[in-house]
Amino acid sequence: MSEEPFKIFLVEDDVIFAKIISYHLSLNPDNLVEVFPDGKTLMKNLYKNPCLISLDYNLPDMTGMEVLKQIREFNPDIPVVIVSGQQDLATAIELLKKGAYDYILKDQDTKERLWNITRNIRENVKLKQKIAVLEEEIGKKYESGNLIKGSSQAIEKVFNLIEKAAKTNIVVSIYGETGTGKELVAKSIHFGSPRSKKPFVAVNVTAIPRELIESEMFGHEKGAFTGAANRRIGRFEEANKGTLFLDEIGDMDLNMQSKLLRVLQEEEVTRVGGSEVVKLDVRVIVATHKNLQELVKQGQFREDLYYRLLGLPINLPPLRDRGNDIPLLARFFVDEFCAKNKMKKLSISPKAVQKLQKYPYPGNVRELKAIIELGAVMTNTNTIEDSDLTFSTTSMNQDFLYEEMTLEEYNKRIINHYLQKYDNKVRLVAKKLDIGKTTIYRMMSDNKLA
Repeated sequence: MSEEPFKIFLVEDDVIFAKIISYHLSLNPDNLVEVFPDGKTLMKNLYKNPCLISLDYNLPDMTGMEVLKQIREFNPDIPVVIVSGQQDLATAIELLKKGAYDYILKDQDTKERLWNITRNIRENVKLKQKIAVLEEEIGKKYESGNLIKGSSQAIEKVFNLIEKAAKTNIVVSIYGETGTGKELVAKSIHFGSPRSKKPFVAVNVTAIPRELIESEMFGHEKGAFTGAANRRIGRFEEANKGTLFLDEIGDMDLNMQSKLLRVLQEEEVTRVGGSEVVKLDVRVIVATHKNLQELVKQGQFREDLYYRLLGLPINLPPLRDRGNDIPLLARFFVDEFCAKNKMKKLSISPKAVQKLQKYPYPGNVRELKAIIELGAVMTNTNTIEDSDLTFSTTSMNQDFLYEEMTLEEYNKRIINHYLQKYDNKVRLVAKKLDIGKTTIYRMMSDNKLA
């Protein structure tokens, strides 16, 4: 028997039919079946995170389409099987497009179909568990224990690309919002590669003054400039035989970009003020939260350097798109915090988990970590409750709503926010806000957007 039961939520208002299906699925002792008579009752219990939901399309309070939409908004990784008494091909296709796992008819074969679907999903869950075990084993190689955590589909794609990247020396470019864990991905690639016993050197481009970055990257000879009292080895030489991680590469100025391109092409470096040529064997990984293609179009990033660094691109999903990874990460952070501070282990209440999953996390994983650590400090018991969780944007959102503005002014502010957030990608902003691209372009042409 599995250590964790396979939770199945059966949403069905026909009491007799529900009893038949529930009994049949419960013949497997690993299955834990809960029955709900309507959509609203289901929604109140979604925080329990079922492994599968069997959803009657015709409920007394909501349609299957409405319930499916709310389930997908809560956690897109929960498989939902629609059970309908009517054979409507158009509806079935639409439901599958909206994310339903399957669509089956309500008849004498329903219980067998659900049994087979449950078995298939259980096998997928076992595969995910194996991935989690492998992830834990890999994590033991790191003293810090700060590996990427998660089992959502979005993060599994990242794991797959990390594995591919670690097998070769291809340049890797990592894209993602601030706080998504770009450096952790770079470390995972390095420590999973044949270079794992060699240096991993991380450089944040934005943290180095422009006048010092050349010396920082390439090193300098004694007397090369005022203050250069001794020879200094640059970051490229420090990373020789290992990996150099350049974070926020999109903020590097054009002059330094041309020098970086030469070093990458020639695979050698000359220290500032020197003449000795130092041969390099360095694996380069870069990261940015910006859109490098747009920077190239704007003349802020060299096109030849862009193609040199493109290599294998890895796009990190924001935390809000990682479904059930949020409670998994929350538990990891609270355990880590308690261990570091020699505290007794803390649990997280179901209401707190539910609250965590509803928040959009503009600061991504980094923000979740801060929220959990503060919650661990604030709790007066052995459990972090929803009242112990503080979100930094709550007051900002309230101020936004209480400001007396016209609807047009609200629209302007919202669209401006999304344009800044997604680097002026009009098509993406239109999709996120569910509005037409022409609406955004019209407001731009009317000078209604800053």
